[in-house]
Amino acid sequence: MTGRRRRPVRRTRVAPATSSKRGVLDVTVVILPEGYVSTAIAPLEVFHSAGVLWQSLRGDDPEPRFRVRVASVDGGEVRGMCGLRLLPELSIDAIEHTDIIVLTASGRNLADQIARGTRLLPWLREWHTRGAYIAAICSGAVFLAESGLLDGREATTHWGVAEEFRRRYPNVVWRPEQFVTEDGRLFCSGGVYAAADLSLHLVEKFCGREIALQCAKSLLLSMPRHSQAGYAAVPLSPPHSDPQIREAEAYLQAHFQRGVSIDALARAVNMSPRNLIRRFKAATGRVPGEYLQALRVATARELLEGGAASVQEICTQIGYEDLAFFRRVFKRHTGVAPAEYRNRYASMSFDRHAR
Repeated sequence: MTGRRRRPVRRTRVAPATSSKRGVLDVTVVILPEGYVSTAIAPLEVFHSAGVLWQSLRGDDPEPRFRVRVASVDGGEVRGMCGLRLLPELSIDAIEHTDIIVLTASGRNLADQIARGTRLLPWLREWHTRGAYIAAICSGAVFLAESGLLDGREATTHWGVAEEFRRRYPNVVWRPEQFVTEDGRLFCSGGVYAAADLSLHLVEKFCGREIALQCAKSLLLSMPRHSQAGYAAVPLSPPHSDPQIREAEAYLQAHFQRGVSIDALARAVNMSPRNLIRRFKAATGRVPGEYLQALRVATARELLEGGAASVQEICTQIGYEDLAFFRRVFKRHTGVAPAEYRNRYASMSFDRHAR
């Protein structure tokens, strides 16, 4: 970093999803050499499209949600995979304000990439301290790990480099089975084409589910995959640093379709049931049974958005036997009945008259 004094960062408050008045957020996409160009293009197109493309297709007025700029470490041209060249708008040192930073995938030679990116590391630490959200795509996670920001936090990356990352950065809780992770305003995605998943995940986080769905449907994309099974599109608990409770969460995510007793969960993570309940509630804000319900509801939402299965089929698929109970649980979590939720979201189309 240079020694220049920067003017104070304007902290943007993210309005609730129900609010109709949202500020436009600034996104900086940092392009890195020798990476896949699609990891720069996908975030650019997703963020530019949010609040704009769906409205354009329907003949409505656009409501842009993001301003997007492209930067490189030194402001110079970047050569990506296959020889394609990208020309940024500015250098990272010229950024005076940003709400979100997106790091594209880097090349496979990690040592070389880290050597080239030494100016990037203090810049990332500074902006995270100043409140920015930072998202790394695929191997771009190496810069978050090298900066120390991921120490003690969950992260993912491409499965092909996961073991190398584990050896190099043992203080990071690597979850290569996940497509998207979020921990302490730091986001990672697990592969090149998970760039779209991560971008839509951020659109949903800052703009709400409906805007993210509109963006996905207008770009003919699927909604974000959180894990390889596609179980949950959003994090179910705030970031925490209890590794045994993270293990308990992973166990519930893998087995939520069948009943999981407290005793079985406690045995799986080598804890007593009483200690498990106490620490689970402290870490996640929920007791395990409530967390299990939230997992099932998240999966039900995705299935309802697909629109193919009946409510009864979805009820059975996510592990409930009593349809009336499932309807009550779903409405308590979402505010609407399952059928109404499907009518609202699965019926979205390009027909400007469809509502």
